[in-house]
Amino acid sequence: MNILFIMYDQLRFDYLSCAGHPHLHTPNFDRVAAKGVRFTNAYCQSPICGASRMSFYTGRYASSHGAQWNGYPLRVGEQTMCDHLRKVGMDCWLIGKTHMKADAEGMARLGLEPDSLIGARQAECGFDAWVRDDGLWAEGPDGFYDEKRSPYNEYLKSKGYDGDNPWAQNANAGVKDGQIASAWMFDNCDLPANIREEDSETPWLTQKTIEFMEAQTGPWCAHVSYIKPHWPYIVPAPYHDMYGANHVPAPTRSEDEWRDAHPVFHAFLKGKVAEAFQREEVRQKVIPAYMGLIKQCDDQLGVILDYLDRTGKADDTMIVLTSDHGDYLGDHWMGEKDLFHDPSVKIPMIVYDPRPEANATRGTTCDALVESLDLAATFVEVAGGEVPGHIIEGRSLLPWLRGDTPDWRDFVISEYDYSARPFGETLVSRSADARLFMVFDGRWKLIHAEGGFRPMLFDLETDPDELNDLARGPGYEDQIARMRGLLAQWGLRLSQRVTKSDADIAAMRGKSLRRGILPFLYDGSEVPGELVEKYRGPAGTDYTPPDKG
Repeated sequence: MNILFIMYDQLRFDYLSCAGHPHLHTPNFDRVAAKGVRFTNAYCQSPICGASRMSFYTGRYASSHGAQWNGYPLRVGEQTMCDHLRKVGMDCWLIGKTHMKADAEGMARLGLEPDSLIGARQAECGFDAWVRDDGLWAEGPDGFYDEKRSPYNEYLKSKGYDGDNPWAQNANAGVKDGQIASAWMFDNCDLPANIREEDSETPWLTQKTIEFMEAQTGPWCAHVSYIKPHWPYIVPAPYHDMYGANHVPAPTRSEDEWRDAHPVFHAFLKGKVAEAFQREEVRQKVIPAYMGLIKQCDDQLGVILDYLDRTGKADDTMIVLTSDHGDYLGDHWMGEKDLFHDPSVKIPMIVYDPRPEANATRGTTCDALVESLDLAATFVEVAGGEVPGHIIEGRSLLPWLRGDTPDWRDFVISEYDYSARPFGETLVSRSADARLFMVFDGRWKLIHAEGGFRPMLFDLETDPDELNDLARGPGYEDQIARMRGLLAQWGLRLSQRVTKSDADIAAMRGKSLRRGILPFLYDGSEVPGELVEKYRGPAGTDYTPPDKG
């Protein structure tokens, strides 16, 4: 059994035709959904790339693994799904993006050489890297944003594209009036990218994926991590003009959201990204390009699915389609991600299990409250292992895939550390308070902000678009207290005792007695007789002290 774990960066849960999008047709996503299960209530553990991905890869909440924002290293020693899978004989490979920052200081402290096998894996979230490309090869005043060598840039140079950074000049720029028109400028997003379609990022990574699968003898887990539809929002022809103004929905937002807005929400609303997406001309440029990027992703998914069918590998390969977070696209007056409205924190998740045990659920949806960290637990079970529950905090999805109804969670959690944001030093007096928590029970969504702020509260049954923050006024104190109780319940979880499982601890109980350690006894009757026999001597004999003379 193999696992093909495909992640798209910044793909909204509702921008697929199988999820009901009115204009965007994604037959290959639908193709996987038709033979698998689409989870309709899946949430990421943090609506920011790095923290979310580290939760996918470790199976642990952001406050458990500690890498809570982009550029925060994942500490040395934090076990990932790769470590768990290798224990049961499954290789684990990376093809694409991780947004991983290595704990260089921790590696140096422990004497781990970066070019050693263990050092390389520590720097890649535990993966063996077939190809690592995080897809941000922008040029800043101090050099490239990403200081690593770009394998995609090298590929483009081999194809004849000029310059040191064809990622910026070709793949993520158009041409206007004979000049390079960068997609960093939203005004250029409707241009075709200055690149042949077959050389753009998504087809390139698809070919790397097929090269990988052709070279394997199995079993393997491959994390195929696409860079798109993440910004820069630009796509090559013919995808650049497949969608237009008639496909851009009205934004889901209300003037009332500004009224007595929560201080953290207000800080986001006044940020550069939000202010850009509050302009309708930006949405009119970006959303058709975003849809074109998704359409290209769907077509390239079809290339992979056709390969699996053609080679017979589809019969023994689990396929998972998901995203690290969503994209506001102007909803709630916001752009990008970062906060906890559904367009940002809710993610697509489609799982196909080829085994007969999953036949009963093919083509169905499941509305259970699912978290991104459940995939790590699922993969361990698929590989034939037992989920180490003292380490992995997620739960296997296999029962849902088999049509069972397991004992399941009543709420999901997501976290966000905004201390690195500009307002992280102005809203709160210390960075430790620049933290947000979301708890959602399927109807009620509470957002708690440290630092003495009031919460935010939404009732998605009566307000599915999350436009009315009920915590702005009275009348919902009991509901707020109940949801805070759920958050407190989660906060009391045991998350750091990762070196001993419950079974290990059970085996330890009383073990010292069997090794002759017998403190605190009065006459020996407190323990089994065989443990004290040698201290009493044989029955009916007297103890004779040793001759010291």
